[in-house]
Amino acid sequence: MEQNNEDVEQLNYNEERADEMSEEEIEIIEDDGNEGGQQVDRDGGAGPFEKKQRKKKSSIWDEMTEVVLDNGTVKMKCNHCKELFTKSTTGATSQHKRHLTSCLQRKMAIGEQSKQKQQVLSFTEGGSDGITSITNFSYDHAKVRELASHMILAHEYPFSMMEHVVFNKFMKAVSPFYKKINRQTVKEDCMSTYTIEKRKLKSLLKGAGRISITTDLWKSGQKIQYMVVTGHFIDSDWVFQKRVLNFCNVPPPHTGVIIADALSKCFIDWGIENKVSSITVDNASYNDVCIRRLREDFSLRKRLSIGGKIFHVRCCAHILNLLVQDGLGQLGGVIDVVREGIKYLNNSESRLLEFAKIKKQLQLPSRKLILDCPTRWNSTYLMLASGLEFKDVFPRYADIDPGFHYVPTDFEWMKVEEVCKFLEIFHEITDMISGSEYPTSNIFLVELYRIKELFNEKALDPFEHIRAMAGSMSAKFDKYWGESNVLLSLGAILDPRYKMFLINHAFPVIYGEDAAPRFMAEIRDILYELYNEYVDCHVVSHSEQQRQVVKRRQNEGSTSSSKKQKMTAPAVLTGKEKFHMHVSEIDRASPEKSDLDVYLEESRYACDARANLDVLGFF
Repeated sequence: MEQNNEDVEQLNYNEERADEMSEEEIEIIEDDGNEGGQQVDRDGGAGPFEKKQRKKKSSIWDEMTEVVLDNGTVKMKCNHCKELFTKSTTGATSQHKRHLTSCLQRKMAIGEQSKQKQQVLSFTEGGSDGITSITNFSYDHAKVRELASHMILAHEYPFSMMEHVVFNKFMKAVSPFYKKINRQTVKEDCMSTYTIEKRKLKSLLKGAGRISITTDLWKSGQKIQYMVVTGHFIDSDWVFQKRVLNFCNVPPPHTGVIIADALSKCFIDWGIENKVSSITVDNASYNDVCIRRLREDFSLRKRLSIGGKIFHVRCCAHILNLLVQDGLGQLGGVIDVVREGIKYLNNSESRLLEFAKIKKQLQLPSRKLILDCPTRWNSTYLMLASGLEFKDVFPRYADIDPGFHYVPTDFEWMKVEEVCKFLEIFHEITDMISGSEYPTSNIFLVELYRIKELFNEKALDPFEHIRAMAGSMSAKFDKYWGESNVLLSLGAILDPRYKMFLINHAFPVIYGEDAAPRFMAEIRDILYELYNEYVDCHVVSHSEQQRQVVKRRQNEGSTSSSKKQKMTAPAVLTGKEKFHMHVSEIDRASPEKSDLDVYLEESRYACDARANLDVLGFF
């Protein structure tokens, strides 16, 4: 009886020590109990001449897995939280058992943390359909790191934000499973996110036929020169896309050669060097040199669309800015008086409070005065419009502040009022053509016609300063748009609301009755040249597909017949295949009426003038 009690105590002692014993110690104990020293096949799958693998007895192997890293290091991975641990050379598993005891993911999986509570549900909001999906919640730290990198990049947060104490307290309150992410980790995650997104964009660009590029340079507040390159294209689903391809520092000097080299490197990096159809730039002189150099490079590779007639596009918004700046120069010092007055008021909070009191007494709107950026005419227009709204406040404020000497006369306010009426149309047009979510090339020609018509009207205005503005702006208009703008004209023709009707109506106003017929004939010829280029590309692509099909069938026939004989005759084309190749050759010849002829002969699409038409969705 005493012997049995000793055996039981020894067994309990061994079980208590099992957690601290290594695999080798367990193996020794088991081998001691193996009578006759017989070899035991522990693996069951090993051959008679192979080294017997020790069977893994510890319970941790049900919940942990051996993994081999890229550098050959063997690690232990928790199946629940995916955390990696060093594998002991002695086979000890105590540290792994301790981890499993405290692993939150394991507790949640087996229900030890809250057996009586309901499972946590995760709600995922749907898109436009409004459908919400409900799933069991499972904390995914990898997904949290991915979204954290997106947050840092989208909002331009510093990497150190992830280490802020209050932020980590907030995240712990959101989910007790959250693990702190240090700045080095989030930096590496941001680079990984960039690489992944760049790979996706490259894949998207492969499906684009032609890509239009816009580029510009500017100086930051730190006096650093930057260049941005943006690509506009139609994807394989016929959806308009806009993507920033490059945003980089370009140190001076900003010569045309340096900018051209930077653009060429960007095109090659994205694999679009053979897809660029046009480049839109402002009117800086170095851009002319840049475009000329790029045009020569594209011409050598024979990648210029319709001989480069639409390769160089001048930024319409920039030209409008030059036009209006020229016109504003005719106003004299009235703009400076309003600007300095608003600047004086904005320099002191007490001055603004006194100004606001007078506005309230006069029952004027509680809007703020706007100080302009002198290089942007639309901000100057908004400044004059806001000042005009409070013209009665300026003299009253001057009565209580002897230092305020910026009160325009009634005649000057009258000039400002007439100028604001004149510039309102340019403000509307600038907002319209500055859109980035929809095509704009098809809507600008009709506004160009509207501007020229306005100049002709204001040239006969009774106010001398308006006539001077119109004359100065009209001269600048003729300098930049005195010759036909091919891309704007082609875009208008391909809009079913305008077609050639707008060309026939607008060109005599824009270019005059004498020059208009020549420009209209030129645009029509370029339109057909562009159409024929697309037709040729389609025929070549279709013929190449047919040849690939025939070649594949020939190879399949040769492979199957080679099993029967060593030498085979060339595969013979079927009648159907020969007919398709013949039809492809006929398609190269222009029919009596092309699709373009039919499109132009049809009546234009009638719709409300104020309605927005999705041109891409129309075709």
